Amino acid sequence: MDETVRLRQATADDHDAIVDLLGHVFHHDYDDEARALDRTIWEPERSLVTDDDGAVVGHTTALTRDLTVPGAVLPAAHVTGVGVAPTHRRRGLLTAMMHRQLTEVAEAGHEPIAVLWASETTIYPRYGYGPSAGVMSLSAMTRELRIRPEFSGADLRLRLVDPKKSRDELAAVYARVAESRVGWSSRPGAWWDFHLADLKDNRGGATSRHGVICYDADGQPAGYALWRTKGKWDEYGPDAQVRVNELAADDPAVYAALWRFLLGIDLARSLVYEGGAVDEPLYVMVDEPRRLGRKYEEALWVRIVDLPSALEARRYQTPVDVVLEVTDPLLPANAGRWRLTGGTDKASCVRTEESPDLAMTVTDLGALYLGGTSLGSLIDAGRVRPLTANVPTAAFGWRRAPNPIEVF
Repeated sequence: MDETVRLRQATADDHDAIVDLLGHVFHHDYDDEARALDRTIWEPERSLVTDDDGAVVGHTTALTRDLTVPGAVLPAAHVTGVGVAPTHRRRGLLTAMMHRQLTEVAEAGHEPIAVLWASETTIYPRYGYGPSAGVMSLSAMTRELRIRPEFSGADLRLRLVDPKKSRDELAAVYARVAESRVGWSSRPGAWWDFHLADLKDNRGGATSRHGVICYDADGQPAGYALWRTKGKWDEYGPDAQVRVNELAADDPAVYAALWRFLLGIDLARSLVYEGGAVDEPLYVMVDEPRRLGRKYEEALWVRIVDLPSALEARRYQTPVDVVLEVTDPLLPANAGRWRLTGGTDKASCVRTEESPDLAMTVTDLGALYLGGTSLGSLIDAGRVRPLTANVPTAAFGWRRAPNPIEVF
């Protein structure tokens, strides 16, 4: 790193300067309301800044949250707010910050993985992050879509709600569904208040956030959806757009009921949703899936921080007994040969001197971790080298594809 710049831990007094920096980096103005809201979830003790004679010219932070992975929920450093001032590019600041951050996470010892959303995908493989999960955004033509009649449920009741006033019900549904939805992050402490804050600056010209809860036959909240609408009229009449923020349900009938409601909102002719799963159940629930307008985008990137703990924490779709040879120039404790054994109920990962079955970088192991990137594709791309016939292609998958729904 440029020797004229100092890398240090952030303090609470740095917050405004950090927000100003990120405004330059991400081309966005943050008003006082947005700054105050960000303070509620920012963790200065987990934040790093680069300081040039008192000016903050670089920043990264990690948020303390859990992440659902195949068969488990585990602590994961949620990395965000990464940026360098345009005046200080190409001077090694980003590399210094990312190295220091990963070293600190590893030394702390309680988060086996780090995760992030990448603004530019060429950057993060340098630091061992692999593309581990994608999303399928939808741009649907709602007048030409119907939920098929066989996807219905008796005794379900929908009720419009104010999301902020229904916070506890939404949080209870989310926590239950998140236990089995790979790629979903926990929302501890102030996170639900942050999530539901609904700043005008974030609406993109649409309405305030609306909410609907689906109740089961016992009157218990079984699912919910959050959305906005953008009103529009043209020469043909009403042409509003429904903008879905989030939908949570783990019962097929409830899931169908919520989507039937969203696709049938009066005066709307289109719907957009950026959090669809690659294997989205909606695709097989509608009568004309082409009208969903699907578009794939990479989403969550994973960095293995503590290799044996990370591989022992998750579960495997089929029995696995394989020796991995892993390279990791940044965190040498991960490098070497590891024997991984496990299945759907348990797993073990220990050092070994046995001959390896597969050779890979820690970046490729991160790509495999959530089950969204297949081992077969990495082998066919030449990223992972099979050294024996023992290639557990199916083991790293899971029942459902990972589906990260929240950009943090």
